Amino acid sequence: MGVIGIQLVVTMVMASVMQKIIPHYSLARWLLCNGSLRWYQHPTEEELRILAGKQQKGKSRKDRKYNGHIESKPLTIPKDIDLHLETKSVTEVDTLALHYFPEYQWLVDFTVAATVVYLVTEVYYSFMKPTQEMNISIVWCLLVLSFAIKVLFSLTTHYFKVEDGGERSVCVTFGFFFFVKAMAVLIVTENYLEFGLETGFTNFSDSAMQFLEKQGLESQSPVSKLTFKFFLAIFCSLIGAFLTFPGLRLAQMHLDALNLATEKITQILLHINFLAPLFMVLLWVKPITKDYIMNPPLGKESIPL
Repeated sequence: MGVIGIQLVVTMVMASVMQKIIPHYSLARWLLCNGSLRWYQHPTEEELRILAGKQQKGKSRKDRKYNGHIESKPLTIPKDIDLHLETKSVTEVDTLALHYFPEYQWLVDFTVAATVVYLVTEVYYSFMKPTQEMNISIVWCLLVLSFAIKVLFSLTTHYFKVEDGGERSVCVTFGFFFFVKAMAVLIVTENYLEFGLETGFTNFSDSAMQFLEKQGLESQSPVSKLTFKFFLAIFCSLIGAFLTFPGLRLAQMHLDALNLATEKITQILLHINFLAPLFMVLLWVKPITKDYIMNPPLGKESIPL
């Protein structure tokens, strides 16, 4: 009864919104086409000739033969010409030629819908406090993660299809790097990194053994703790390999934004935006979260790390 209650109503309403409204009022499309993004228009050959001081010649122009083909003399343009590229705002027509734009639009719009469902569900749980209902917002969050991983997998497979390129080697190298890093992080005890893996693995093993006992099977743990951490490290290495080139692109965009920013406050905000994921990772460190954030000493006592 709980599954077909308020949560199902919210899910159906959001599904209707995604089907009827979001195709016309898409946040993902607005982020690209609101006028803030601009692209440089390529100059024509005639404009390059005028800037270089070279006029188009008629029939008197000499042709050269290469391998039996008659070709015109290539146009050479000096590097020091006064060339000013015209800029135009990105429109919806321009996005039609972008690779992976449908995937980007679907991921962003679905993430917005999942966020709304999550907030409404959390408000419902705060006031009603249901005990025998499944939290549907978790399903929405898992779908967002699955769609994001699918898009990253598609991008990575595109790099692997490139012949005679170094992208494949870079992805493999970073994959092994993140695998070793994940194994090193998983060795750290719960006293320093509060991942909750020990408690989660224990609960999973107990539930699995109880299920096997009810089915009349041997009540052994379905998987050992070492195997569980090994597969978790493999999963983390795959995510790291998927995020290799998006991370490099993000770093390049950060440098370009810093070069274009002139105000100090803008540069500070850009640095904060770039370091925000690091701040989120530090919240997993138990001494920092429990001792300095949840229970700050405020100069009364010293708490060693």
